[in-house]
Amino acid sequence: MSRFTSGLLASAFLLPSLAVAQDISDDDIIIITASPLERSIDEAITGQSILAGDALQDRLAGTIGETLKLEPGVSSTSFGAGASRPIIRGQGGDRVRILINGVGSIDASSASPDHAVAVEPAQAERIEVLRGASLLRYGSSGSGGIVNVIDGRIPRDFPDGQTDASIRIGASSVDSAAEVAASIDQRAGNLVFHLDGTFREAQDYEIPVEAESRAQLEEEGEEIPEDFNEDRRLDNSFAESSSLSAGVSYIGENGFVGIAVSDLNSTYGIPGGHEEGEEEEGEEEEEEEEGGVFIELDQIRFDLNAGLDFDGPIERVQVFAGYADYEHIEFEGPGEPGTVFENEGYEIRAEIIQAERGNWRAAHGVQYRERDFSAVGEEAFVPPSLTQQFGAYTFHELEIGNAHVEGAARFESTKQENAVTGEDQTFNLLSLSGGGDIHLADAFRIGGTVFRTERAPTTEELFSNGPHLATSQFELGDADLGKEVATGVEGAFRYRRGGNSATLNLFYTNYDDYIFEAETGDEEDGLPVFQFTAEDAEFYGFEATGRTQFATAGKFDLSADALVEYVRAKTDSGNLPRIPPLSTLIGLEADSERFTLRGEWEYVSEANDLAAFELPTDDYNLLNAFLTWKAPAGTQDVALRLSVLNILDSEARIHSSFLKDIVPQPGRNVRFSITAKL
Repeated sequence: MSRFTSGLLASAFLLPSLAVAQDISDDDIIIITASPLERSIDEAITGQSILAGDALQDRLAGTIGETLKLEPGVSSTSFGAGASRPIIRGQGGDRVRILINGVGSIDASSASPDHAVAVEPAQAERIEVLRGASLLRYGSSGSGGIVNVIDGRIPRDFPDGQTDASIRIGASSVDSAAEVAASIDQRAGNLVFHLDGTFREAQDYEIPVEAESRAQLEEEGEEIPEDFNEDRRLDNSFAESSSLSAGVSYIGENGFVGIAVSDLNSTYGIPGGHEEGEEEEGEEEEEEEEGGVFIELDQIRFDLNAGLDFDGPIERVQVFAGYADYEHIEFEGPGEPGTVFENEGYEIRAEIIQAERGNWRAAHGVQYRERDFSAVGEEAFVPPSLTQQFGAYTFHELEIGNAHVEGAARFESTKQENAVTGEDQTFNLLSLSGGGDIHLADAFRIGGTVFRTERAPTTEELFSNGPHLATSQFELGDADLGKEVATGVEGAFRYRRGGNSATLNLFYTNYDDYIFEAETGDEEDGLPVFQFTAEDAEFYGFEATGRTQFATAGKFDLSADALVEYVRAKTDSGNLPRIPPLSTLIGLEADSERFTLRGEWEYVSEANDLAAFELPTDDYNLLNAFLTWKAPAGTQDVALRLSVLNILDSEARIHSSFLKDIVPQPGRNVRFSITAKL
C-alpha cells in the first residue's frame, strides 16, 4: 500500500470526528488575500488557512518559514536560523509569493534559499496561507501558493480608545535568544499614527546529534562517530535582526488612505560550510578560525494602501502599492565582503469591486511590477537583470440556491532582460480558473476548482551561469526556456457541527514544461553542475485536518486536533528533489478562561522517493508542549506563555532543505514570553 493510500485512509478515520486544526473558531473571519470578493474562511473552496491569535503566538519564530512550517501543506527551506522560506505542496522559490499587506516582499529570497525573506513575523496580526492556484490576483510567481503577512503598519480602523499599544518580550534556551517587539497606534481626530519596532538576538543553537547525517557520512565513506548522539552547538547558526516601521492613515466615513515606511536589518550565519570544492584543507581551517560565512541584510520600504466606498454601480475602489530598496552582502569572514545582492523594485495594484447585482458579484484589477536585480562578486551566479510585469484580472461569483459558483481570468505580460548581454524575452500568459461548492446539508459542504495557468521562467532560470556556493551548485540557465503550463483540479470537503469540524483537500496538477534544476553529473569549479531544464511533471496529494471538543473537565474544555498531509511530485525522467514526505500532527488541548495547556506529537515519515543524487532522510518524532496563562477578564490584557519544543531532544532533518544532511533541527528548546496590550 502506498503512503498516499495509507495516509488518505488515516485521514478518512479522522474526518468524522475531528475539525480543522488551524481554523479560527469564529466562522466569520474573512480571508482577504484570495480574491477582491472577500469570503469567510469557512466558505473557502480551495486550500486556505489563517494563523492568528494564540496559535500565531505559539508558532512565532524568527523567520516566516519556521513560523508557518506546521500549517497544512507547508514545509520550509530551513536554511539555518536566519533564512527559512515557506514551501507549499512541494513548491518553493519563485512559485510561492510572500506578501506584506498584499504587496510583494521585494527582496532576493526567491533567488536562493540562503537569502532571508524581508518580513518580520513578530509584528504580524495574522498570516494568511493560500495553497493551490493563487496566481490570478498576484501573478504567475504565486503559482504554487501565497503567504500574506498582515500587520498594522498602515491602520485601516480607529483604535478602541485614543491609544492602543502592545509589547512582547521573549527568550529561548536552545540558542540563548532574547527578543522584544512593541507597537503603538495613536488617534488624533481622523488620523491614526502607527509606530512599531522589534529586536532579536540569538547565538549558535544546540543540536542533539552530529551535524552531518548518517546518510552523508556513509556517502563520504566515513564511520559513524561514537559521540554522534551527543549535544553540541551548530557552528555559525547565529542570527540577529531589528526593524522599525512608522505609518499614518486618514480614516473617513467612506474609506481610508495610509502610508508607511519601514527599515529592516538582519545579520545571520550560514551554517554547514560555504566553501568552494577546490579549497585546500588549510584554507578551510583558516576560515573556521576566522569565522564562517555570514550575511548582512538591509531593506528600506515604502507602502501605500487606500480604499474608498461608493454608492452606485461601483461599490469600492482600492489601491495597494509598495517600493523597496534591498541589499545584502555575503561576508566570507569578518571584514571580507564577498558577493553583493541588490534588488530595487516596486509594485502597484488597483481594483474595482462592483456593487452586487442580484446574485452576481464581480471585481476587476490591474497590476504592475518591476524588479531591478543585480549580484556582483564571487557568487554572482546570475547576471544583473530587469523584470517588468503587467497583469489584468477579473473575478466573478454567482449564488444559485445552495450553490456558489465562481470564475476568474488573468492576462499577464512579463519581460525578462539580461542587463549584461541586452538579451530580453517577453512572455504573454493567460490563466483561467473556475469552481464552486454546494451545501449538501447544514453541516456538510463539498466543492472544487479547475484551472489552467501559465507561468514565465525567471531570470535565474533563463540566465544563470556561475557557482552558487550556498547550495553547492554550479547553476546553468537556459535562455530558450518557454512558458510553463499547469492544468489541475482541487476538491474540498468540509464538515462543521458544534465543536466538531473537518476539512479534506485533494489536489492534482499536471505541468507541461515544468522548469526545475537537474544535476548533470558534470563538475565546474569543483561544484556539481545543475542545469535548468523543462519536462512534463505532475503533483498530487492531500491535506486532511480536524478538531473535536470531546469533554469538559471542571472549567476546562478538552479537545483534540489532527493534521495529515502528503504530496508526490515527479517528472517524466524521475522524482523531483526536496519534496516533503508524509507528515502527521496530533494535538490535545485543555482550555479555560485563564489557562490553555496543549501537547502535540509531530511525525514525519522517511523520505525515499528520491531524485538522482539525492540522499534519503530518516523519519522523526517530535513532542511539544505549550502553557498559556491570561490575566482575569476586566484587568490588564496580559498573557504569559511557556513552551517546550522537541521535548525528547530528537534528531530531526527537514527533507525540503538543501542543508538537511549537514544541518539538523535544534534540540530541546524552552521558550518563555510575556505579552501585554494597553
